[in-house]
Parts: sequence; structure tokens; C-alpha cells
Amino acid sequence: MWLSIVDRSAARVLRAAVLQMTSGDEVSANHRTADRLVRQAVGEGAQLVVLPETWNVMGGPGRILAGAEDLEGPSLVLARRWARELGITVVAGSIVERVSDSDRVRNMSAVFGPDGGIAGIYRKLHLFDVDVAGRSYRESDTTVPGDEVCVASAGPLRVGMSVCYDLRFPELYRRLVGLGATAFAVPSAFTARTGRDHWEVLLRARAIEDQVFVLAADQTGVHPDGSESYGHSMIVGPWGDVLAEIPEGEGIAVADLDLGELERVRATLPALAHRRAAIFEDQPPD
Repeated sequence: MWLSIVDRSAARVLRAAVLQMTSGDEVSANHRTADRLVRQAVGEGAQLVVLPETWNVMGGPGRILAGAEDLEGPSLVLARRWARELGITVVAGSIVERVSDSDRVRNMSAVFGPDGGIAGIYRKLHLFDVDVAGRSYRESDTTVPGDEVCVASAGPLRVGMSVCYDLRFPELYRRLVGLGATAFAVPSAFTARTGRDHWEVLLRARAIEDQVFVLAADQTGVHPDGSESYGHSMIVGPWGDVLAEIPEGEGIAVADLDLGELERVRATLPALAHRRAAIFEDQPPD
């Protein structure tokens, strides 16, 4: 584990929280749970709050489609209100975004600054089309992938955006760190089966290889369609150490993110500076 003595009076420190929920198919109930957890996090000093993937509604494809919203829908209006009222930055996990003149949707994450303005919008790039533990997941049946990366400002942090299955694609995160990211947000509904073997390993790997903070807010427990999410939401430091974690159940994890610490890690082990990017970029396939 990376150990150091931090001068809190001089360091650029942002207190962050990740929320863990068991979202169901009733939007108003999910809103009440999220509101309680956001306010609990702010009560513990959080200035940046990250919600899980599709925090506003979880269920089968039909329920998810029925719960699709746009940027002025009730879930993002609520997230904007938290940001403005509480003076925080909110990574509003993700919601299912309605695509106009279409029966398909996008998995969209929005970031709201303390003034309530939109600081960034990201649409999930990689769609979860997987058969695991006897269950078939076909996100592409209903969802259109995004085609842009996003880095949003949150106080002294630059937050690179991703959602759930994106975690398995390190090239996305290397691109984000190349754009100046000092933290990654990973709102998720990671399956219980894959989560047991891969969740923490992948989160810590992304933190170590890109020398950033990782803010991973996961769903937990069984949802109305019978799917089960892993939980274990956590905040990981740039040395790969787990700074805070929620093993099971609804709750919050809070940690101080010290930019001075991140800079010391990058200076002590300057792997990012040693990258030979020109060797790997724009190479034709074999």
C-alpha cells in the first residue's frame, strides 16, 4: 500500500462519495432512496457524489424502456436540484435516455456542477451482450451505443466518464487519462457472478495503470427481473489501494481524494511519462 504523510492545509483535497442502491421498477421509490443517500453523503462532507448505473429504474427490458427519460426528465431534474441546492457535483450514475423518433434508447450519464449546470454528458460506448451464469444479456437489442468520450471538471478533479461494462476496455481509460483525467467514474450494475471474480481486480487495475482515483458506484442485490448485482461499491486510490468500500446493502462510501497524493504517485513511479504512445497509435491490424 502507498503510504505518505499529507499536509491537509496545503493539499488540494476533494471529499467524494459513491452510492450503492438496490433499484427497483418504481421510479419514485428509487428517487426517495437516492435522495436519502445523497443527503447522507453531503452530511459527511462529500463535495462529489456518484450514483449507480440506471439508478432511477431497474427491471426487464420493457420496464427499462418505459422508464426512458430525456435531459429534462424527472431523474435528471432531481440530480440537478441536488447539485444546486447542496452545492455539490453530481455524477448522476446513468439513466436510460429516450432517443427521439426511435424505439431504442441510450445508457447516458450526466454530470451536474454546483451551479446546476451540465458539466458533461457521456453515453455508454460498450454494450453488454453476454451469456453468463445461465442468463442472457443483450443490451444491444434496445440500446444504441455512444460514440464520444467525456472528461468533466469537479472542483480540482478531472473526471473521466464510463459506465459498467466499459470497465473491461482499458483503451477507453487510457484515452481519458490522455485527456487529463485524474479520476474515473464507473457507475455500474455489475452482475453478481462476474463481480465476484472481476470487479475489484478491474477497478484496481484501472487505478494502477492510469494512476488515478476510481469512483465505482454499483447496484446491489436482486432486482425485479431476477437479475442480481454485485455491490461492493468502492473508491480506489492511484496506488491501487481501496480507500472506502460498501460490501453489501444500500449505503455510501466516502473518501478524501488528494491531488497532491496523485501527483506524488505519478512522480515516484512515472509510468505514464514512459509511455511510447507513437508505437501503439494508428497501427494497422495484423
